[in-house]
Amino acid sequence: MLEKLNELTESHGELRPGKGIMSGVIALSLGILCFLGVLAFHFPEYLTTPELRKSYNVDVIRMVMFASLVIAGGISLVNIIFNRSRWLAGAAFLLVVATALLGGHKVPVNDFADNTPYIGLDWFILDLLGSSLIFIFIEKLFALRKDQPVFRAEWQTDFHHFIVNHMIVGFVLLATNLLVHKFFGWAANDGIRGWVQGLPFWAGVLLIVLVADLVQYWTHRAYHEVPVLWRLHAVHHSAKSMDWLAGSRQHILELLITRTLILAPIYVFGFSKEVIDAYIVIVGFQAVFNHSNVSVRLGPLRYIIVTPNFHHWHHSQDQEALDRNYSAHYAFIDYLFGTAVKSTRLWPDRYGVLGDYVPNGFLKQLKFPFTWKP
Repeated sequence: MLEKLNELTESHGELRPGKGIMSGVIALSLGILCFLGVLAFHFPEYLTTPELRKSYNVDVIRMVMFASLVIAGGISLVNIIFNRSRWLAGAAFLLVVATALLGGHKVPVNDFADNTPYIGLDWFILDLLGSSLIFIFIEKLFALRKDQPVFRAEWQTDFHHFIVNHMIVGFVLLATNLLVHKFFGWAANDGIRGWVQGLPFWAGVLLIVLVADLVQYWTHRAYHEVPVLWRLHAVHHSAKSMDWLAGSRQHILELLITRTLILAPIYVFGFSKEVIDAYIVIVGFQAVFNHSNVSVRLGPLRYIIVTPNFHHWHHSQDQEALDRNYSAHYAFIDYLFGTAVKSTRLWPDRYGVLGDYVPNGFLKQLKFPFTWKP
């Protein structure tokens, strides 16, 4: 069983219906998420994000977990009975049983300390479940490259980046918060903060996105034009396929640097919690959507808002697209500074780093900026 599971995780390509592989993968995925969920119920002080705990409706989470266990268990039993990829169905069923033995959806949550070190297992589960369900559906509905499977080549590398970058979100947020307050606390001005906090909600959202994107633009441009920074950013550009998972390929040092620089002016300007929450939703959606395998251009709006078409060009190996389209939210920033792609073609031909010199594999890419000899 373990050998076949290992072969499955190392493979890529389209899942063929009729052999129990597709349904087995769904059951296994739900089983893994439920197992991780029950661990989070048992150890919330170490495995869940403090900022998210306050927003949870535990009853709803329990119902979702119960439904997932029933679906995963039901699919597994059907596949076992009809001899459809029993090794895969068996693995999923074992996870369902293990989750149930650990208490399943009925694990009580008692009082616990709120200031313990933690990893964001809950954020990882929610983000993976939400992103995959929403964006895989969108990609199938509006696919740009219709022959690209969900499990395309190198998906394992991007998934490893997704796991690490989301599981340590607590560390990143804590480190970023400390750096921002240490190095930019002097810049806070009550007059500026008062004006910003007095803005209507919609104006505050438009402004925070603009402020963040101006910082993002120049930071992103520096990653391309400063050789030592390109060593980090080349990891992100090494993805040869674009989909909802490709945006997760990012070196952890780049993630920390970029988040610190973007959050600094947000802190200095004193945006309200509601506006910051709206910005987090926007940046989270665009970060995934603009890497997705979707054929979306938005007509004339593409000159104002960053779309998948705009950002796909940024990841292209085509000569006319190199070091262009830096904006993350407002496309007009690139047009303003003369760095927007100008091409007669609608979409680029190839993605990745020109020369394909970045190795595949999470650990190799983690070491790449420090070992690469151009």
